Amino acid sequence: MAPPIARRLRAALAGTCALATASAGLLVTAPTATAAPAPAVASSAGSAGAAAQYPNYAPTPPMGWNDWSYYQCGIDEKVILDNARALVSSGLAAKGYDTVTTDDCWMAHSRDASGTLVSDPVKFPHGMDYVGAQIHALGLKFGIYEDAGTATCGGYPGSLNHWQQDADLFAAWGVDYVKLDGCNVPDIAGQTSEQTYHDAYAAMSRAMLNTGRPMVYSVSAPAYFEGGADWRTVIGWSAQVGNLWREGADTALGQESGAAKWNAITYNYGYNVGLADLQSPGRWNDPDFLLAGDAGLTRDEIQSQMSLWSVMAAPLISSTDLSHLSADALAVLGNADVIAVDQDALGVQGRIVQQGSGYHVLSRPLANGDRAVALFNSSDSAQTITTTAAAAGLAHASSYRLQDLVTKNVTQSTGTISADVPPHATVLYRVRAGGTDQVQPATAITWKDVSTPAAPGTYQVSLTDLGSTGLSDTRLSVTAPQGWRVSPASADLKRVRPGASASATVTVTAPKAAPGTTVSTITATATYRAGAAGAGSVSGPLTLTTTVPYPGLAAAFNNVGVTKESDPAPGDFDSTGDSYSADALAKVGVSPGSTVTANGLSFTWPASAPGTPDNVSASGQAVTLTGQGSALAFLGAETGATSGPVTVTYTDGTTSTDTLGFPNWCCTPDNAYGAQTAITTDHRNTPGGPANYGISYKVFSNTVPLTPGKSVQSVTLPNAPAIHLFALSFKP
Repeated sequence: MAPPIARRLRAALAGTCALATASAGLLVTAPTATAAPAPAVASSAGSAGAAAQYPNYAPTPPMGWNDWSYYQCGIDEKVILDNARALVSSGLAAKGYDTVTTDDCWMAHSRDASGTLVSDPVKFPHGMDYVGAQIHALGLKFGIYEDAGTATCGGYPGSLNHWQQDADLFAAWGVDYVKLDGCNVPDIAGQTSEQTYHDAYAAMSRAMLNTGRPMVYSVSAPAYFEGGADWRTVIGWSAQVGNLWREGADTALGQESGAAKWNAITYNYGYNVGLADLQSPGRWNDPDFLLAGDAGLTRDEIQSQMSLWSVMAAPLISSTDLSHLSADALAVLGNADVIAVDQDALGVQGRIVQQGSGYHVLSRPLANGDRAVALFNSSDSAQTITTTAAAAGLAHASSYRLQDLVTKNVTQSTGTISADVPPHATVLYRVRAGGTDQVQPATAITWKDVSTPAAPGTYQVSLTDLGSTGLSDTRLSVTAPQGWRVSPASADLKRVRPGASASATVTVTAPKAAPGTTVSTITATATYRAGAAGAGSVSGPLTLTTTVPYPGLAAAFNNVGVTKESDPAPGDFDSTGDSYSADALAKVGVSPGSTVTANGLSFTWPASAPGTPDNVSASGQAVTLTGQGSALAFLGAETGATSGPVTVTYTDGTTSTDTLGFPNWCCTPDNAYGAQTAITTDHRNTPGGPANYGISYKVFSNTVPLTPGKSVQSVTLPNAPAIHLFALSFKP
């Protein structure tokens, strides 16, 4: 239910909900396009702990809804049933989203006198059997959460040594889907952790089989071994004891920032896409929930997750407020053509067949011989991504039919598959051999920077005909946001032969930008006629990012990290309304404008009043900073577990780059990323007031080296919003 860092934090805080997911880049290699059979299941636990092969209760990836990511522990009977009804009324249930799962925190804090699990009488006054009956009455399936340890991640009773009792109870309630988490699984003398987890999950597998009720079994064990030596072994036996498995970190929570959510999507994609050889039809890798409908994500970002999850044959389990879905979110979740890829009967996970700087091409074989081909642009700028039908695994043919599963456009190509893909977007095609001149030829726009010192902002814009029909009456036009100038704004390209390109050169001039980072999109659109196919068009974006340094760190403050205990409401340090206590800081000598001396460094604490912006949630801001020293010093903390590059620009125009990270503000080792503790307080503020007394909430110092003898002009912060900075200074 959470990445290892968040699990530890949640357990330590005993009552707070999960913290931010770690972010990471896409660090995977491209395997071959040919699907591999699932490996033989093996476990060092030995045959004594073996479970029978669990029945295939999920012949296609499960679909449905789970409350955790959006609501965490803030659930009750009404929340669950309102979302169940919304599945039906929105039409999503009819498209396959048929399972409603109640996650952690549904229980009372202890079992009854007979050891039976009891639902929270306030949250679920009618009991879970009633909830299940109401879900079934809607034509849906009923899912429920438990844990293989002594307690759930939220601190409620776990199933350890209650396997059959709990399985029988779930069967009696009419449960159709069981998600078994892996928090608080105790160490057992003489056993490895992998053996202990295997025995626990196998015990529940046997218990569920003994009930005689078909219940889909979602195993969370691999998530607790992500990246370790036993990770693939655990996934191997998970495919024997259950139907699907959470193999890595949780996705972001609903209240986190859009940047944190996108980082989580790309992180989970990154670990899942490399595991295709461990999946087999009916046994599914699960990279966690769909976030379509959550605030902060763009249409392109939620579409990317939906498209990538479908190509990877991943479960499609939404975790948002379905009763308030936007039109965009509903369209993404309900796209029948994309769902059909996910639910394809062949049941083979797609693989990377090509990759380059900031992009991946994935291909998935489908039951009718088609291929699903995804062009995924993970970068922050639009780029043209090009592959071939052969690279995607299709047999040689004179032409191919390409259906864009989002726009529904159908085109024909002689073998090249290409698109100018916006940042964070994915173009998903269904490709098959065949195609006629009656269908529009596939075309693509490409931008190429041909600027010179004498002519900055100059680009060559090209239109390429990828089909077998030439283009005539071709005209190119370029549009830009208000304040930008484009010259010329349009041009005639005349005729374009099949397989050829035509281009025009344009100059774009930006308006004067304010401090900060501004992302602008310039769009080129080509219109043309294509023989018997008639009129057609294609558009392609250019992404231009302008970064103007802030005059100082305080000018870039964008987050409230410190609040008064009498007024904690403005706090948002961790995106869940929590913050440092100004009262607790004052007790250790830290107040607005005070000097913080620690670890041989000296900083000026922000002069901001409590409850006002006082720190930078780092997202690539550039900050003017003048001076010299042996190192640049940072005062800050994290609400995740990540690091990122810091770029220092010197007055002579040269730069240096190093990596910056901090420990989490609470409950993690104090020396992560080479940082040192600078400030320690003994509690924090929550939206309800001061809390968590006796738990240390810290601020840390860290440094990056500077080029000796050079004067600093500015510093560009990491693009990692989990990193928060309060102050900068120079180390002598």
